[in-house]
Amino acid sequence: MVEETGRLARWTTRRWLRVGVSAALAVLAVLGAVGIWSLDRSTSLTRQLVDVRSPALVNAVRLEAALLNQETGIRGYGLTGQKDFLTPYTEGLANEKTALERLRPLVRGDATASADLAEVENAAEAWQRTIARPIAGAPADEAVGLATQRADAGKASFDAVRKATTRQQDHLRDARVEAGNKLDRSIVLRNWVFTAAAVLIVVLAALVFEGLRRGITTPLARLSGDARKVARGDFDHPISRTGPADLRQLAGDVEAMRRRLADELAFAERARQLLDEQSADLKRSNAELEQFAYVASHDLQEPLRKVSSFTQLLQRRYGGQLDDRADQYIDFAVDGANRMQTLINDLLAFSRVGRIHNEHSTVDLDAVADRTLDSLSVAIEESGAEVTRDPLPTVVGDATQLGMLWQNLVSNAVKFRRPDVPPRIHLEAVREGDLWHFAVADNGIGIDPEFADRVFVIFQRLHTKDAYPGTGIGLAMCKKIVEFHGGTIGVDPAHTPGTRITFTLPASMPAPVPATAAAADAGEDTPGEPRP
Repeated sequence: MVEETGRLARWTTRRWLRVGVSAALAVLAVLGAVGIWSLDRSTSLTRQLVDVRSPALVNAVRLEAALLNQETGIRGYGLTGQKDFLTPYTEGLANEKTALERLRPLVRGDATASADLAEVENAAEAWQRTIARPIAGAPADEAVGLATQRADAGKASFDAVRKATTRQQDHLRDARVEAGNKLDRSIVLRNWVFTAAAVLIVVLAALVFEGLRRGITTPLARLSGDARKVARGDFDHPISRTGPADLRQLAGDVEAMRRRLADELAFAERARQLLDEQSADLKRSNAELEQFAYVASHDLQEPLRKVSSFTQLLQRRYGGQLDDRADQYIDFAVDGANRMQTLINDLLAFSRVGRIHNEHSTVDLDAVADRTLDSLSVAIEESGAEVTRDPLPTVVGDATQLGMLWQNLVSNAVKFRRPDVPPRIHLEAVREGDLWHFAVADNGIGIDPEFADRVFVIFQRLHTKDAYPGTGIGLAMCKKIVEFHGGTIGVDPAHTPGTRITFTLPASMPAPVPATAAAADAGEDTPGEPRP
């Protein structure tokens, strides 16, 4: 016994599995063969009942109905002499032909059913030959008399048809009942077979389970217990080596992995702490930069307003009283102060995108475009611009930001026009899948492809302020608005002459997460007013 136990202890996991699987497959093969036989028998009987017996009875009933329709039509025509009463007779002939075509192959091989069908066909043919066809072929004035003369013979002949069809249906019904009984007995046998198979499978599973428990699962349970202790955080707990030789080898590999993971976890923890510190520093830096931009854009308003006001007073009071260079210096100071005021206001508007105006709702872009063109009506009229547009859709977004988007794009199209060429501006809108594709196309001076990305960078200008005034924030603000709404913006390099700015907006879009600085902006002042 000790020798036998030692021999089993030397079995590897593969050998345990090979023996267990071989025994299980042998039993399952026997059970499968018996189960297949019982299923095949049930299937065959089901097919016989569904495909032969039931359709044969149904078509026998249809055949009887077709003969009854013929008899009804002949009787009506014989009583009235009206051709309309032959319609059931004509339809009955067609239905009889169809029923016979379907019934013949179903009763082939069944002597009783074939004899019944032959009897029905003979009786029907006798009635049609002696009664139905002569009356149906007779003129209306002769049909009534002929029907009267052959009334008794016709009744007797059709009674024979009725008896034949009744006998046929009784035999077919009995055959179907017998097939159903056979199927029920087959189902009971099949259920017993599968019950026995289930019991045998349970017994086999119990035997296999006991063998696996002794040879495999118990050693694995020990290994699993040690692994769980390590997983709970006790990375210094060693992995014990027990069980078959291959499981002992597995335990050794797991122990090596534990040591390696312990080292890696220690390194990862140090890296995570460093990453958390860097992330916190980055968030704090971003918050400080945002706060600095907000405070600077507000706090610069008051001293700048003073500089602008006093330089303008100086220009009005002493303009023309000093020499030309002094007047030029004063003009420079006034112009610089005004441009600085415009720049700060634009920078403040740029920083507010996504923070102040972020209330998403349904926005009618047609109405937004109408308001935009109305606000730019003076510039459009002075430049002689012609603005056309496609029907614009309704989207989900912030109405204020989308208005700023259209205003910047249309005003740029008006501003960057070619000399002595009236601007022609067209607003486009096309839906493709879940996106709306928009474009603002003009016939102006255009943008070189090499500057297609640069124009969307804040404060980047391609022309001097003397040629085209502005701060270089317009397209950067457009890019920020479009991206805030989940879209993209760019320059169409194939459009000539002029510029075509394209951008996309989602056809449906969830409300975005408010910016982190939105709460800090709740108390922002209006542009041009100093912070208290």
